[in-house]
Amino acid sequence: MEVSTTQHIVQALTKAIVAHRLAPGVKLVEQKLADHFGVSRTLVRQALYQLENQRLIVLEPARGAFVASPSIEEAAQVFEVRRMLEAQMTRHFAEQATPAQIKTLLEHVAQEKAAVESGDAPGRIELLGDFHVRMAELLGNTVLAELLSDLISRCALITLMYQSTHAAQESNDEHAFIVEALAKGDAEKAVALMDQHLSQVFNNLQLQKHQPSRESYESLASFAGL
Repeated sequence: MEVSTTQHIVQALTKAIVAHRLAPGVKLVEQKLADHFGVSRTLVRQALYQLENQRLIVLEPARGAFVASPSIEEAAQVFEVRRMLEAQMTRHFAEQATPAQIKTLLEHVAQEKAAVESGDAPGRIELLGDFHVRMAELLGNTVLAELLSDLISRCALITLMYQSTHAAQESNDEHAFIVEALAKGDAEKAVALMDQHLSQVFNNLQLQKHQPSRESYESLASFAGL
């Protein structure tokens, strides 16, 4: 029951952040959250730890929990590094991919599609990012998988907040095209598609999306909007 309750809090706060009902920099008060969800502060704290691990919030000693304030410049740098790393990863994958590995990626792409179509924003972001990590894992390169996982998590909040459902659908389609090229062993096409895909993901982020006023965030002090 405790795990289920903790996950409920994590999901509720994630949705509030994605829907712009909790802005970057807003403080999350443990007691108010506990009162809203009707749970102990211990369970709230567990949920906040999970959100920190996902880089959606930051926990500051003696100050408390705050919704993370991701830098657009940081996101641009992350995507630049990913393009360099994943070009070589894609090339290696195309040169040695087995039918079983291709099948695994196709199954993953199907899971992405289901998440996009169901409107599961947190789920689709996780699956779309995991596609890249999965490729590294299938290559047997745990170091690369860990690097990509960290890079992807560093811009997860920006992606959650600024990627539209349409753009997520495009990403899913692009993953399918990449797998198709990998299945044919066409390394050059797969690398080109991967580079185009990563560039497109960043360019499609709605970074100028309208943000609600500060007053509307302050009105969430009771968390009634969750």
